[in-house]
Amino acid sequence: MSRLFVIAGPTASGKTAVAVALAKLIGGEVVSADSMQIYEGMDIGTAKPTLEERDGVPHHMIDIAKPDEQYSAALYQQHARAAIADVQARGRVPILCGGTGFYINAVINDVQFAQDNADAPTAESAIREYFMHLAAEHGCDKLHMLLQEADPAAAAAIHPNNIKRVSRALSYIEATGLLFSDYNGLQREQPPAYDAVFCRLCVDRPVLYRRINERAQAMFDAGLEEEVAGLLARGCHPGLTSMQGIGYKEVVRFVNGEIMREETIEAVKQNSRRYAKRQETWFRNQNPNAVAVPAEGPAEDIALDIALHFPVNAV
Repeated sequence: MSRLFVIAGPTASGKTAVAVALAKLIGGEVVSADSMQIYEGMDIGTAKPTLEERDGVPHHMIDIAKPDEQYSAALYQQHARAAIADVQARGRVPILCGGTGFYINAVINDVQFAQDNADAPTAESAIREYFMHLAAEHGCDKLHMLLQEADPAAAAAIHPNNIKRVSRALSYIEATGLLFSDYNGLQREQPPAYDAVFCRLCVDRPVLYRRINERAQAMFDAGLEEEVAGLLARGCHPGLTSMQGIGYKEVVRFVNGEIMREETIEAVKQNSRRYAKRQETWFRNQNPNAVAVPAEGPAEDIALDIALHFPVNAV
């Protein structure tokens, strides 16, 4: 079974820098596992790595979809595994790097998406459509509240703004009478698809929150408002999944004159901190065998420690 390195962790934990440093040490290439960095033209708000930050290391699964394009975890699994196979076929080492836990699990575990086709003429798809309409009328928070009542474990693992995923969970519960969290548990019991070295970057909460606040401010300094205004001008309406990402949904309100700039910046910082906490919970609970890697030192030192502890050719 081929070795695959996974560099995961909350936002602003330094994943990209560690993955790039590791790639340079072991002859690797990075496969992004970020549900927002897949979108073209959404660079600042997604903290998409610049060419300078990539430092000559090839990156895959970035800029592969239009902001108004429907994209699913099932598609991600298919495309990311193809990218990994291509990296391996060229004798390079794939490094799956990102903070979208469900995307990572979809790749490294044998997660099945047979029922995720929303066009299939099934009772479950009809129920899912009902929940999608419910979210459109009453908001994503209302939908997530229903999931919290029906399946708290699933609600804890799914972001409230991920309307499609929340609807999927609720429709599964309604159609089968089973908990969606149990379904995910069964998926995780499938044999792994790779010999994955799963590294969970850990940063002390105060340090992490400081980094998050600094990153959010830097995004606005770099022109996040202009990026969002440009997307809206190109027809990317606020209801799109891509526009529901942290940084985009808040700035849309600012561009529309609903809130002030300082209020917008603070909302992005706060929502990012909350998201980071959810990410940490996800990686601890969903990936109990992950190696906790302290990540407050230089990225090169962290990568070297990983490379020394987990040789590429270990069996």
